[in-house]
Amino acid sequence: MDKQWKRRELLKQLAVASTAMLLPEVRTNASQATQTNASLSEIQIAPVSLHTIRLSILPLENGQPKAIPWNSSLIQKLWGLPSAKLRGEFIAQTVKCGGLSINISPNPLSFSVANAKGEELQKFTADRETGVVSFQTGDAPLLGLGEGGPQFDRRGSTDSMVSGQGGYHLQTHGGRVPIPWLIGTSGWAIYFHQPYGTFDFTGPQSKFLPTHPSAAFPLDIFFVASPDPATILSEYARLTGHPELPPLWSFGYQQSHRTLASEEEVLGEAATFREKRLPCDAMIYLGTGFCPSGWNTENGSFVWNSRVFPDPKKALDELHQQNFRGIVHVVILSDKLRGSVHDPCELSRYDEELASCHWDAHRKDFAMGVDGWWPDEGDPLDIPSRLVRNRMYWEGPQIDRPNERPYALHRNGYAGMQRYGSFLWSGDVSSTWETLKVHLPLAVNTGLTGIPYWGTDIGGFVPTKEFTADLYVRWFQFGAFCTLFRSHGRAWKLRLPWGWNTGEVGPIEKGNYRDWATPDPSELHNPQVEPICRKYLELRYKMLPYIYSAVRESTTTGMPVMRALWIHYPDDPKAVACGDQYLWGKSIMVAPVVEKDATTRKVYLPKGDWYDFWTNERTEGAREITRTVDLETMPLYVRAGTILPLGPVKQYTAEKVDQPCSISIYPGADGSFLLYEDDGSSFNYRKGDWMGIQMTWNDATRKLTLHLAEGSRMLPPTQRKLEVQLGKDTQSVVFDGKPQTVSF
Repeated sequence: MDKQWKRRELLKQLAVASTAMLLPEVRTNASQATQTNASLSEIQIAPVSLHTIRLSILPLENGQPKAIPWNSSLIQKLWGLPSAKLRGEFIAQTVKCGGLSINISPNPLSFSVANAKGEELQKFTADRETGVVSFQTGDAPLLGLGEGGPQFDRRGSTDSMVSGQGGYHLQTHGGRVPIPWLIGTSGWAIYFHQPYGTFDFTGPQSKFLPTHPSAAFPLDIFFVASPDPATILSEYARLTGHPELPPLWSFGYQQSHRTLASEEEVLGEAATFREKRLPCDAMIYLGTGFCPSGWNTENGSFVWNSRVFPDPKKALDELHQQNFRGIVHVVILSDKLRGSVHDPCELSRYDEELASCHWDAHRKDFAMGVDGWWPDEGDPLDIPSRLVRNRMYWEGPQIDRPNERPYALHRNGYAGMQRYGSFLWSGDVSSTWETLKVHLPLAVNTGLTGIPYWGTDIGGFVPTKEFTADLYVRWFQFGAFCTLFRSHGRAWKLRLPWGWNTGEVGPIEKGNYRDWATPDPSELHNPQVEPICRKYLELRYKMLPYIYSAVRESTTTGMPVMRALWIHYPDDPKAVACGDQYLWGKSIMVAPVVEKDATTRKVYLPKGDWYDFWTNERTEGAREITRTVDLETMPLYVRAGTILPLGPVKQYTAEKVDQPCSISIYPGADGSFLLYEDDGSSFNYRKGDWMGIQMTWNDATRKLTLHLAEGSRMLPPTQRKLEVQLGKDTQSVVFDGKPQTVSF
């Protein structure tokens, strides 16, 4: 290992030296040797793209700039030759970098960034002694920063960026996955790559404070500038990577279980879903130690609990026969991880930090037929270790199933976790109305930080006196429009779609939760819940063509599926400031009901015409409206110009149903949509085995054109039946890959 380390360091030094030889001579001062160590540094400004620059302040060691620590969040270490290198005392000057101009002043050290028009976009001031970086807060909302923390607009708050469930208000705001990617909705964004620290947004000048002055340098910042939100998000993907594409089944409904009485109960729950014809794709089983009787013998074990699973392979086979995926909860007890699953693990001296040694423990259960993993805990892991774990659950399964997309649901991660197809959930939140309310903006900020696959414990993990059928239904409706659609929590039988009409809550697991409470017995005989859950389960599966297409778009552009209104309406201040609703893809406005006993819901509709999804009533936008609601109604609006594909109701994502896909057109504006399809499970789409039907609606001529997307091909069956609907007018179309026009 020492030889390898020295070789890497030598290569780094050679790269730095070769880069320096290509640059103009830097300005230095003869008195530099007498300056303080903090001022013995090199400032580098380098272009990443037309929209992004890299600003680094690197301490000097033996006359060479110190290497920037590598935490694996970026997809590469070097991005391009610096446009400027400055040492010692220098005169104020302007540096052109990409499409931006940076005016650099030495005392105090500051960097004013302007666009091609000369308009100042941001100004950084760096204290060379403490490493504190100041920048302009601005008058527009600040978004991003990962999962959790104060919501929605980060202005006015401070954030110590503590990772895990010991951070900011776990009960309502969930676990914290802090990512120092900050979006200024006025047209800029900053990624603080190094070091780690605290943000203070309480004044007109925001501050980034390193954890300690001794750890303040190297300082490494990426600044993005664009008036276009899509460009800002694509630049973040350029830096930290695009999301990988998970299997299609992971976007179906996932039912989580806690205490299990027997194998009969396990299989009985699965059979009930099919008997009741309630769509579901995955059954998830908690581990022992987190509940009295889980799938394994104890926390951290990969040995099956024989009292519940006397023959685990047989049980998994039976689940597969009923077209369910089996997912198990796992915990890695090490508080530090390194390496990859491809590193050799020597059994003679088991290395508790090596990822390959941990993955080897999974492989026997994987061979039995486990389909996915739920890696819990990990709060003590440092940033590199978190990403090692994310990566392990993406690359590990591919050792044994190389052409099958893996699935893992994580509690922790960092910038770049999207490169490993990681799902994330918000942790052990409480069952309160406030929690549900907070999770709307929380979802938006998580998506803006490059994490497209996200959800919650539907109903909240810890039941409180507020845990009623009303709250569960409203949370279930919200969950149907999260990329992770999964129900989980204590009093787990109330997490079943039919659970509120059985008279039982399941095993009592109070634990140390102060506010823990079970619902009033009168709540446990409610016949309304199951039909409403069925309605949203069926809607979720009907929307899978739209959802999967939006997921595919995320993997190619970095655009989230759950979108802040800012993304599509950056010039509308009310839309930008709106954090209690979001866009599902680019076309559907989702406004979950988050008030107890609500009979109305206020919804802001940006400019343009919008259609009520349930009634098809057309409404003019650029205003707030009040929508009447009952318990089964969550307001959904579709903007004019939308081409919305809806498939048939399925009981699981891979079910073959001989019904055409419905293509609904919402007139009033031009529109387009790329309907994406692949086999849903393999990596063959990377080789061109995918189908894209590009649809374009011309509102003036009332014509819909269809053609095969570039780079794609017709998948079996080679003819697709479509039902194109415009209001009450429906036309049947058979698409075979040749361009077509449908006229109304």
